[in-house]
Amino acid sequence: MPYREKRFFVTLIVFFSVTLIYSCKKSSTGTTPPVGGTDTTTVTAVPDPAVENTMGFFLNDWQPKTFVAPAYSDAAIPATAATIVTIDASSIITKIPLSMFGANAVWWMGPLSAQAGNDIKNLHPHIIRFPGGNASNGYFWNAAQDVLPPDVPATYMDKDGNILPAFYNYGKTDHNWEFTLEKYYDMLQQTGNQGIISVNYSYARYSTAANPVASAAHLAADWVRYDNGRTQYWEIGNEHYGDWQAGYRIDLSKNKDGQPEFITGALYGQHVKVFIDSMQKAATAIGKKIYIGAVAHESPAQSWETTTTKTWNDGMMKQSANKADFYVAHNYITPYGQNSNAGTIFSSALAAPVAMMNFIKQELQNNGATIKPIAFDEWNMWAQDSKQQVSNSSGVFAVLVLGESIKNKYGMAARWDMVNGWSNGNDHGLFSAGDEPGIAKWNPRPSFYYMYYFEKYLGDRLVPATVDGNPDIIAYASTYSSGQAGLALVNVSAAAQTVQVKAKNFRIGGRYYWYSLEGSTDNGEFSRKVLINGGGPSGEAGGPADYATLKARSATTGNGIKLTVPARGAVFLVIDKK
Repeated sequence: MPYREKRFFVTLIVFFSVTLIYSCKKSSTGTTPPVGGTDTTTVTAVPDPAVENTMGFFLNDWQPKTFVAPAYSDAAIPATAATIVTIDASSIITKIPLSMFGANAVWWMGPLSAQAGNDIKNLHPHIIRFPGGNASNGYFWNAAQDVLPPDVPATYMDKDGNILPAFYNYGKTDHNWEFTLEKYYDMLQQTGNQGIISVNYSYARYSTAANPVASAAHLAADWVRYDNGRTQYWEIGNEHYGDWQAGYRIDLSKNKDGQPEFITGALYGQHVKVFIDSMQKAATAIGKKIYIGAVAHESPAQSWETTTTKTWNDGMMKQSANKADFYVAHNYITPYGQNSNAGTIFSSALAAPVAMMNFIKQELQNNGATIKPIAFDEWNMWAQDSKQQVSNSSGVFAVLVLGESIKNKYGMAARWDMVNGWSNGNDHGLFSAGDEPGIAKWNPRPSFYYMYYFEKYLGDRLVPATVDGNPDIIAYASTYSSGQAGLALVNVSAAAQTVQVKAKNFRIGGRYYWYSLEGSTDNGEFSRKVLINGGGPSGEAGGPADYATLKARSATTGNGIKLTVPARGAVFLVIDKK
């Protein structure tokens, strides 16, 4: 090599060496920390925990999730944060069942609009219950309008012994305003969801046949055959411990098999065995696998409640003799009939799922029954008279109920219901029924948007999250099989909160993405609108029409992961892996 070229080569080496040393010294001082943490971060693989008995087969169709970064706009972040939230990926609470974001379809909700079908597909509840709650016990799935089996009476006896005209529903009705059985099946197919069906148990009580239990069980088994494997999950009736339910009290002059006037948990448990035998034989005959649930009472009975309610679990759990594959629980969570404020609604959502799970498990143990999967397939709130049920705060409530239900390892959860009735805002519907002034039918309510973003930016495994010293911030952390971390941050206070996110056993990548949801300025703490990244609906209620294509907010992680969680709102974010 000529001397001139050799001298140039040596000079070049010295230049790069000095530059490298200077860069290393600069990084070590912390002046420009490397994006996403240091290279010494060690990540340890964590095994999945054993499947909890209360989840069981609801995890059979669990699937790994791959995060795909959304389109985004760079957003400013706070310079400092008052609260630290830490995602702890060093342990796994549970795999997350697909069935946790379920919904309830009802026979009166009518045909879907094209937009509603698209919204339900986007929401992807995975499980949609049908044909209703109480209504399931007057539902004859294979009957044309007003055509009933000969043993179905024209009247029923209410809890006070009054004889009143009976009302029944028909799976093959010709009423175009109803949601027929075939429309239900079509919706599941078009939106990529599965079903859970509540069969007519009360027919076993009010039928005038010589063997009413056999008649009702046969009707249910025929439905299993007709369904032909489209539905895996079935349940026997609704809230039969309640005096509002058909069959709670029967007219003994019409009963032919010696049943008692008032239902008991023990009687229901005996009948459950007959239903399950008939339905499982039907499934076996067509080569299908189904799971059948029995109804439990969800909480300690109060002194004023009926003897039926007080003794329901003891009788049902002992007499059903572990025949049921799972147990069903319902809870409307907030104090009954109260005009509750937002604080009461949020605190109730945090308390109820764990209390209910602990109670049912203890009841099963007390009665010598096996702990099996628990389906929380009707939940909502009792809060009323300030439009709580149709508000942004109802969306926050939904995230808390679902987050706590996953954390407490339910197998399934389903919100009541898709469409209900306006009743001046005392309306459980996820969509408007078309009777809300100024709002079109199938317009999504705020809860829809909260549930959509929570599910969309939730990973496939729930991991612990700790909040440093701020009880107003509730956090639900998750990881993706593709390596990213997700975090739902809920602010239950009336003031915005700044948060910094840190992580254990996770190497933070270069960018994070988030959606921020909050109410508007209408109707105090119960705004009927939800603003998403600052954008809202064009009308008086709901959210932005472009929610599915709305750009995320995003920032790089070099200065830490910091953001603002709005008052009585939530942020759903995903952090890139390194």
